[in-house]
Amino acid sequence: MKITSVLEDQSIEKRIAITPDVAKKYISLGFELSLQENYGVHLGISDDIFEDIGAKIFKDEKKLIENCDLIIQLGLLSPEKLSLLKENQTVVGVLDPFKNKDKIESLAKKKVNLFSLELLPRITRAQSMDILSSQANLAGYKAVIESFAKFEKAIPMMMTAAGTIPAAKVLVVGAGVAGLQAIATAKRMGAIVFATDVRMASKEQVESLGGKFLTVEGAENLETKGGYAKEASDDFKKKQEELLHETLKKIDIVICTALIPGKKAPIIIKDEMIKNMQTGSVIYDLAAIQGGNTAFTEVDKLVDKSGVKIMGETNILNKLPISASNLYAKNVFNFVTNLFDKEKNEININLEDEIIEKTLIK
Repeated sequence: MKITSVLEDQSIEKRIAITPDVAKKYISLGFELSLQENYGVHLGISDDIFEDIGAKIFKDEKKLIENCDLIIQLGLLSPEKLSLLKENQTVVGVLDPFKNKDKIESLAKKKVNLFSLELLPRITRAQSMDILSSQANLAGYKAVIESFAKFEKAIPMMMTAAGTIPAAKVLVVGAGVAGLQAIATAKRMGAIVFATDVRMASKEQVESLGGKFLTVEGAENLETKGGYAKEASDDFKKKQEELLHETLKKIDIVICTALIPGKKAPIIIKDEMIKNMQTGSVIYDLAAIQGGNTAFTEVDKLVDKSGVKIMGETNILNKLPISASNLYAKNVFNFVTNLFDKEKNEININLEDEIIEKTLIK
C-alpha cells in the first residue's frame, strides 16, 4: 500500500499531516511512504529526516498523487490536484463536506473513497482520532495568548506599594474543548474567568477549572446526542442577550468559541453590547471563519469598534503549526490503523464499524 501527503496551500495552511514520528509508524505498519520535496522544511523538518526514516522524496507532485493508494491531507486538495484522483484511491482529511459539496459529489462519482475526520462520532473508541478536540484545544489556548497580547493592562492582580492592579476579567462564550482550554489558560495566567454555554453539562466542567458559569434563567439543555451545541430557541436567545448585556459591562476580554457544525456561527455579541463594554477591551472570535460570534468580526483584521478591539483569524493554528501538526498526524494515524487491514494489505471499508460509516462521504 502506497501512502502520501502533499503540501497544502502555504498561504492558508502551515500544518502537515505526516510528521517524522508518525512516518515511522506508517512504515512499520507496512506502508510505502512517499512525500513531496520540501514537505516539512517550513517547520524545520528537512527531507533528510524523512529519508533516514525510510520515506521516499519526490519532486513530481502529479506522480505522487497518481501513484498512491492513500492520501493524507489537512483540507481538500485544489481542483487541479483533485482532477488527478482515480477510482479506489482513498483520501483522508478535514474535507468540509458542507462547504465543498459539489467537489465531493464529483469525486464520489469517480468512486474515490473520501473520509472526512470532522464527522467522527463522539464515542470512546474514536477519542484518539478526534482531530476537532486536539486542534480546538490548541486554538483555545492560543486565542487567550493572542487576546492578552492586545490587552494593554496586566492580567493577574498585582499588589504594590503604589497601589493594587485588579485582575482582568475574562468571559468565554462557548465551553466546548476550545472554550475549556481558554478558561484553563486564562485562569493559570491570573484572570477572573466567567463562561457561558447552551449546554448545561458544561457547568460542572467550567467550575472544575475555576470559572464561574453564567446560567440563563430557566435554561434548557441545548445539546445534541453527539455532544455538540444545537440552535437555541428565540426565548433562550433573548434571555442570554439580557445576561450578556449586563455581564459585558464589567468584562475586559471575551473569547468567542460558539459554533454549530455546518452552519453560520450565531451572532451572540450584539452591537449594543459592544458599545457598553469598557474602552480597551478585547474580543477574540474563534468563530470568525464561520461568520463570527460578534456583529463586527472580520477575518484576519483587527476591528476597533467603540474602543473595543475585535479580532479573528482564518487559521489560528498557523501560529502553532508544529504542535498542531504533531497532534493531527497522530489522530490521523490512529484513524488509518482502524481503516487498514494489515493481513490483506488493503483499506477495509467496513460499514459495520461506526467510525468508518460516519466519516465515509457517500
